[in-house]
Amino acid sequence: MQSCELSSDGTDDPLSCGPRQPRIVVIGAGLAGLAAAKTLLENGFADVTVLEASDCIGGRVLSVQHGKSVLDLGATWIHGANGNPVYHLAQENGLLEHTTDEERSVTRISLFTKKGVSHYQTNLGERIPKHVVEEFRDLYNEVYELTQEFFQNGKPVCAESQNSVGVFTRDLMRKKIVTDPDDSTKKLKLCMLQQYLKVESCESSAGSMDEVSLSLGEWTEIPGAHFIIPEGFAKIVELLARDIPSRTICLNKPVRCIHWDYSAQHREAVAKSSNTDQENNHNKNNHSCQPHNDPLILGHPVYIECEDEEWIAADHVIVTASLGVLKENHETMFSPSLPRDKVLAIEKLGISTTDKIFLEFKEPFWSPDCNSIQFVWEDEDQLEQLSYPEELWYKKICSFDVLFPPERYGYTLSGWVCGQEALHMEHCDDETVVETCIELLRRFTEGIPNIPKPCRVLRSSWGSNRFIRGSYSFTRVGSSGGDFENLATPLPYANVTKSPPLQVLFAGEATHRKYYSTSHGALLSGQREATRLTEMYQDLHRAET
Repeated sequence: MQSCELSSDGTDDPLSCGPRQPRIVVIGAGLAGLAAAKTLLENGFADVTVLEASDCIGGRVLSVQHGKSVLDLGATWIHGANGNPVYHLAQENGLLEHTTDEERSVTRISLFTKKGVSHYQTNLGERIPKHVVEEFRDLYNEVYELTQEFFQNGKPVCAESQNSVGVFTRDLMRKKIVTDPDDSTKKLKLCMLQQYLKVESCESSAGSMDEVSLSLGEWTEIPGAHFIIPEGFAKIVELLARDIPSRTICLNKPVRCIHWDYSAQHREAVAKSSNTDQENNHNKNNHSCQPHNDPLILGHPVYIECEDEEWIAADHVIVTASLGVLKENHETMFSPSLPRDKVLAIEKLGISTTDKIFLEFKEPFWSPDCNSIQFVWEDEDQLEQLSYPEELWYKKICSFDVLFPPERYGYTLSGWVCGQEALHMEHCDDETVVETCIELLRRFTEGIPNIPKPCRVLRSSWGSNRFIRGSYSFTRVGSSGGDFENLATPLPYANVTKSPPLQVLFAGEATHRKYYSTSHGALLSGQREATRLTEMYQDLHRAET
């Protein structure tokens, strides 16, 4: 069994209040956890330990070598440049220099080209005419702008919408389409509406846009273009981890329970029973990490109980677990239980799974002007709920995008699937997924003969990963920006207890009120919690001196 190597205490640092350095444990080595640890170390904290449940750092960042290219199964885009810490980190370290001539002409690096057109294909193998696509897109954009007014500007929401983006969009679009007396393509446009809602569900990481709140959203877009990192988003992870000593990070270290506000009564009871426990201690080779075997650490307010039975004492713990993990495990993950308002925030906020399916071909079967193949099912015009039984999971695949440029990625398509259907896909083997996707492509592009099997396939599985349980968070119907704030509030709450402050802090993209669902939101949240601890100890030091 692995035993964590904890940093030695120091007494010569200005942040050292009392006889020893505060001991800080960070749970999770994703962007938030690494940013927190890096910031703590830079600010003079010497006793920092990072516990990572999996066998590698990065969390929801996963770059995979795929033939000659690197593909990102998790975080892919740097959303905006101006003031984005991820962008500046990439730019300052030369990660945005390997561009093609065509990319340089538009001053951005993108996984998908702006050139060419999207081919909207029906399940009967027919391509929807360009003018129909453009008419529908103009109409959809009008309604989309209205949803943004509700979402960002706090415009009152009509009761019929049920405060849902999906319900509002579907109802208004249907009214606009059906009431046009001269439109002979109504049924086709109603089917396109369903396809658009699938695309938006993938982008929002929601099972359905009916779950996404129409109002009270505070998500803020950073100005500037969207970039990808040609060598993989994991380069950002490497940069954050570069100055963190390797001994600080413990891999394969899942946490079972965080025992916070560890009272004097608990410590006294455990101390009295220590003699008995020593005889039956199944982890007696790790006495230094068991609270009842080391009287020198009984003063710590927090103990982290790991799945390998090791206990680690701390003054503060920064929890960066995903919202999906908190939803599944919060009842057993914290002792005492989380306060009711924090539990409500976890329950109300949304997270689902968006998965990617990469198919690489030896030669392109699509035309040079094609930048994506969009799947429009002609029997879905009247559907209310876009959910499917397990055997029809493939109907949730909204599209396959052409990766760009081919010099970097070869001839590769990227498919998107979300929600429960993504979980069904994850439980299939590679051969089944490949056969299903090829059958779909053949069905929707009937005019293209002999579509071959791909030479390589790669896909993500964020939903079934027990250390992740989803892709990223969204504002679900019934939730608001205040729930992200409640989730981020440290424990114990100030002014309600005499217990040591800032015992349990929370970071991760789902704790950032403005930048939830983004990599920069995750990074900034980790820095935020590290800064919160830094400022507290600086205040204590000033008070003492």
